[in-house]
Amino acid sequence: MDIVDALDARHGTICFVGAGGKKTTMATLARRLDRAVVTATVRIPIFDGWVAEVVVTEAPRDAIDAATAWPLGVVPAQERPDRYRGYDTATVADLAAVDHPVLVKADGARMREFKAPSDREPQLPETASTVVPIASAHVIGEPLTDDIVHRVDEVAAITGLDPGDEIRPADVAAVLASDRGGLKDVPADATAVPLLNMVDDADLEASARAVAAALHERADVPRVVLAEMRADDPLVAVV
Repeated sequence: MDIVDALDARHGTICFVGAGGKKTTMATLARRLDRAVVTATVRIPIFDGWVAEVVVTEAPRDAIDAATAWPLGVVPAQERPDRYRGYDTATVADLAAVDHPVLVKADGARMREFKAPSDREPQLPETASTVVPIASAHVIGEPLTDDIVHRVDEVAAITGLDPGDEIRPADVAAVLASDRGGLKDVPADATAVPLLNMVDDADLEASARAVAAALHERADVPRVVLAEMRADDPLVAVV
């Protein structure tokens, strides 16, 4: 199994939520997929460097049909010099009709490594086939602070931790498995495949495996993927 199949990303609409590697994961998959489409339902930093072309358009299906260079990015507008705006979920849902894997950034994390969603997140299209909730393995053993965690209060509410407490494998699992966390608003027909990213040494792999074991106790997910998306071979393990 490679990283594409581990994340059920070869076909359909694949949505990425959480923190600790959404864009890196999307870039890794886009390079490995045949004719991938990259887009977002929320703001997304400029990503021209890891696709062949970005088309700014209110008609993404037309752009996809006319494309000759892949992977292709489609966005509705450039909001600022450093970021694009995302489409509404109905527009992205309509892309399920195209014969290409569609990779969708569906929430924000402000460059943190762990998060829980706000009331307005995630922005998942109803046609999502796979939802990938992500957390960085680097947060295990670190304190629950806004230096590395986006929305500390929401994470605390799910885990029972107090701000400043040590984040344990069970806490990461609790957030990823929660319908107030990584599994929030996942469509009934979609498959959730949690991802522990930044697993870049043996100690982190052991911690990530502990997260995976606790996650399987809490949620009915087919697998938990351990990866280091910056590596040439990003797949570490499937648990």
